[in-house]
Amino acid sequence: MATEEVNKPQSLPPYPEMIVKALEALNEPNGSNKSAISKYIETTYGELPDATVLGSHLNKMKDSGELSFKQNNYMKADPNAPPKRGRGRPPKPKTPLPPGTVVSPPRPRGRPPKDPNAPPKSPKAKATPGSGRPRGRPKKVPRSPAVAAPTAVSSGRPRGRPPKVKPQLTEVSVES
Repeated sequence: MATEEVNKPQSLPPYPEMIVKALEALNEPNGSNKSAISKYIETTYGELPDATVLGSHLNKMKDSGELSFKQNNYMKADPNAPPKRGRGRPPKPKTPLPPGTVVSPPRPRGRPPKDPNAPPKSPKAKATPGSGRPRGRPKKVPRSPAVAAPTAVSSGRPRGRPPKVKPQLTEVSVES
């Protein structure tokens, strides 16, 4: 058997390094877009293993501040540029405290914890409202039996929808 060397793909430099070299080589004044960067890397280093990896590395470099992104173009970040701030109102500048001032820790948030050494509280007496009536829906008061009698008289008909009446069938005889 003949010994043949297997065609191994050449080891590529790290993506951030390839991206920076592509931006320097393209040297466009407004920056280079993603497709121009990927075409340069493919022509220089050969076929890329995965196209989505380039996009994720571009986003990581943009977030870390190595690249700046403007009008869909990536360019090397200007070292003299101020750091990019987030959206919304900027925070107020903090005034320096005079030396020798002791800063107390901020108050903890939320409800304070119960004191385990505190004596137990006595149950509170019920506070009656000013009107003297109890809260909520009033209790149902039963009626006297004399008042209930007239309502019990009915017309002999049951309550609700009457049942459906079925017609009676009669036998018809046929004579011939």
